[in-house]
Amino acid sequence: MRCHVVTGKGGTGKTTVAAALALSLAADGGHVLLVETEGRQGIAQLFDTPPLPYEERRVAVARGGGEVKALAIDVEAAFLEYLDMFYNLKRAGRALRKMGAIDFATAIAPGLRDVLLTGKIKEAVTRREKGRLVYDAVVVDAPPTGRITRFLNVTNEVAGLARSGPIRAQSDGVMAVFRSPQTAVHVVTLLEDMPVQETADAITELTAAGLPVGSVIVNMATEPLLPAASLARTAEGRLTGADLVPALTAAQLTGIDGLADGLVAEAVEHARRWIAQDALRGDVEALGRPLVELPLSSSPIDLGCLFELADRLDGHLRDEVAA
Repeated sequence: MRCHVVTGKGGTGKTTVAAALALSLAADGGHVLLVETEGRQGIAQLFDTPPLPYEERRVAVARGGGEVKALAIDVEAAFLEYLDMFYNLKRAGRALRKMGAIDFATAIAPGLRDVLLTGKIKEAVTRREKGRLVYDAVVVDAPPTGRITRFLNVTNEVAGLARSGPIRAQSDGVMAVFRSPQTAVHVVTLLEDMPVQETADAITELTAAGLPVGSVIVNMATEPLLPAASLARTAEGRLTGADLVPALTAAQLTGIDGLADGLVAEAVEHARRWIAQDALRGDVEALGRPLVELPLSSSPIDLGCLFELADRLDGHLRDEVAA
């Protein structure tokens, strides 16, 4: 498995997960390329680097001497590269760019944009130098779940554009990689109703399209702040302010009555939210995919947090390989 596509509903943290996954795969000397497809420069922000150009640049050194390079795919640059590669029209491509023809072409044929993006991903996955693969793995920060199947299923997308020729040949080559055992589409979710539903829908669509689904990654998972024996009782409203008074008195706090009632309200809200999340965890497990949970960070995501998440993912990946 060398091509890891990371998707998820907006707001689930798929870019953070993709970055952590790249660090995990680069551990122990691996060479990994992290690809951004949506032009948001989210990877540059995570690794605290200047905005990424359309070239592969090292953004981190992983444990054991491995490295992560990153690439933000620019559609116009990819189009120029494509014209030069297949038609030897590099100069003509520059003229088209000045005329705005590239924007026009991708606007009237949206599938062409995905062909360019996925074609670059496929090229990175299969690239060789001196007979050896350049990258041990390629991680893709892909479009969200609502668009992921259409993005990856480029053969269908270009069917109306070209039935033969370089565009069709390239899309067929892309699908040969995306539908092979070397690719896995990982879906990031939260334990909330909409993300879990979109995860289920995406898995159904990807499977129907013949695209291999990898793991479901529950991001920003939290631990209960109350003892397990107290959760149900608290959620049912059977915890009262009077139950907390002895402990608050022992702590020599003032305004005990008002404080106790406020703490009870927060405890009830937390317990009910946790029980609801735990029920959704059962729905995620029922999807039948390998499952990993990443904890909610109490601080802004920085490189240290990414390495901690990478360690969690590294253990999960090793378990999958062993299984």
